[in-house]
Amino acid sequence: MTFSIIANDPKSNARRGLITTDHGPIETPIFMPVGTLGSVKAVHLHELKDDIHAQIILGNTYHLYLRPGTSVLEAAGGLHKFNGFDRPMLTDSGGFQVFSLSGIRKLTQEGAEFRSHIDGSKHFFTPERVIDIERSIGADIMMAFDECPPGTSDYAYSKQSLDLTESWLSRCITRYKETEPKYGYHQSLFPIVQGCTYKDLRVRAAENVARQEMEGNAIGGLAVGEPTDVMYEMIEVVNSILPKDKPRYLMGVGTPINLLEGIERGVDMFDCVMPTRNGRNAMLFTRHGTMNLRNKKWEDDFSPLDIDGTSYVDSTYSKAYLHHLFKAQELLALQIASIHNLAFYLELMREAREHISSGDFSLWKSKMVAELGRRL
Repeated sequence: MTFSIIANDPKSNARRGLITTDHGPIETPIFMPVGTLGSVKAVHLHELKDDIHAQIILGNTYHLYLRPGTSVLEAAGGLHKFNGFDRPMLTDSGGFQVFSLSGIRKLTQEGAEFRSHIDGSKHFFTPERVIDIERSIGADIMMAFDECPPGTSDYAYSKQSLDLTESWLSRCITRYKETEPKYGYHQSLFPIVQGCTYKDLRVRAAENVARQEMEGNAIGGLAVGEPTDVMYEMIEVVNSILPKDKPRYLMGVGTPINLLEGIERGVDMFDCVMPTRNGRNAMLFTRHGTMNLRNKKWEDDFSPLDIDGTSYVDSTYSKAYLHHLFKAQELLALQIASIHNLAFYLELMREAREHISSGDFSLWKSKMVAELGRRL
């Protein structure tokens, strides 16, 4: 994998770049739709590729390990062959999912014991096991196994958690270097910077991650309960240390405003379930603010769903029609809203790249943030 910087914004740390993988290029900054179980919920592949213009999507190690399982994925030739997506993919290590099972998991230096949320069966993830699973899934970018402490964790717990994450990272890298890809193309491994909301822990974690000299790096453990201004502060702290010539991935973030604030602080890659999850709950993001399509005000609004939208759904369907579908609990509502939101997120990233190249990103971003925060 390679990464090159194409342009830098003169008034911020925003940068435009290009990641190349064996499954194709990724223009950054980029938003990655979340395909937890090998599919982006309610969205077909042709819509992802040709309408939403997704350059890369995610799969989740925890969920794919439980079902369909690595034996099925290996028999298929990896996740790309299994789900038909022939562009780059990234796999989360499953750490966040495992550690969200706080009542049914146990941590040790060796790894994490947990019970399946599906049937209660017992499983054990070690750093080595997670790398093996990610090799079997076959994503172009794999994440290291880490612990993600809550944003409200105290200092003692956060430090203990970081000790564990750094120990596991060393083992992940060792396992990564002693194994080979299974399907004939390169896989990269990204370490994850943890440290909760404590500057000294974040500095320590970022310096350790930078020393590993991997092909890219990630920032985890944010947008998990801490105030937004603290999240932005931690991003600044970490990005002042992480190498400038490697892509930086902010995990699990977030709103359109969060994305623009992250880009301004030097983040290149984002993912979040928000556009699809909120879409399935009738919230649509637009460049002029958010709409709740369940509200009665849309009942007789026959104007296009989004006159500024780039997806076919934005001109094909009206606000009144989508309001009706949600009220009637029609499944089509979930699909239309998900497609719209993802297309909006990807268009926002495209515009950000253009404004970075033209040198006016900061001015454009300020205007966009003022609009994006409105409720329509």
